[in-house]
Amino acid sequence: MPSSSPRLTAAALLALVLAWVAATPAAAADEPDLIFRRSTVFKLLSPDDKLATYGLDDPEVEGVACHFTVPEKGGYKGWLGLAEEVSDISLACRQIAPIRFKNKMGQGEDMFRQRRSLFFKKMQIVRGCDAKRNVLVYMVYSDRLIEGSPKNSTSSVPIMPWGANDTIQKCSDFISG
Repeated sequence: MPSSSPRLTAAALLALVLAWVAATPAAAADEPDLIFRRSTVFKLLSPDDKLATYGLDDPEVEGVACHFTVPEKGGYKGWLGLAEEVSDISLACRQIAPIRFKNKMGQGEDMFRQRRSLFFKKMQIVRGCDAKRNVLVYMVYSDRLIEGSPKNSTSSVPIMPWGANDTIQKCSDFISG
C-alpha cells in the first residue's frame, strides 16, 4: 500500500466531514438580523472581541420577536471562525403584533439553532407553553457534543389581546405531545 494512502484517506474524511457540516441545517428560523455590535476587548493587530445583539421572529408564532446578545471572539481565531465562543447569552422575547400560531409544535422545540464553534458547540433557542398561565416560554442555552453549559437565559411572552377585536389563542391548543 503506498504511503500516501493514509493521507489521502484522512483528507477525504476531512472533506466529507466539512461537507456534512456545511449541509447540516444551522437554524430552525431564518438567520437573525444584526442590530448592533460593541467592542469589549481591544486587540491591536486583529479584530476586537465584541458583544453582538441580534433580532429574529419566531418562525412558528406570528407576533413574537426575540433579541439575544452573544459574545463574539476576536483575534485571528475568531476572524477565521476557529474560536470556540463562550456560553454567555442573554435573551428577551416580546409580543410585537397579534399572536397567531402557524402549526402544532412540540414542547421544548427548537425555534433557532446556531453553531458556536467549527464542529462541536451550538446555541439553541427553544420554545414551550405554560398552559396554566397561557404564556410562551423561550430559553436559550448552548451545548457541546460531550458536555454542555448550565448557563442559560429565559424569557416569557404572555399571550395578550392586540387591539379591541383580537381573539386570544391558547398556546396549549398548539402544543403536541
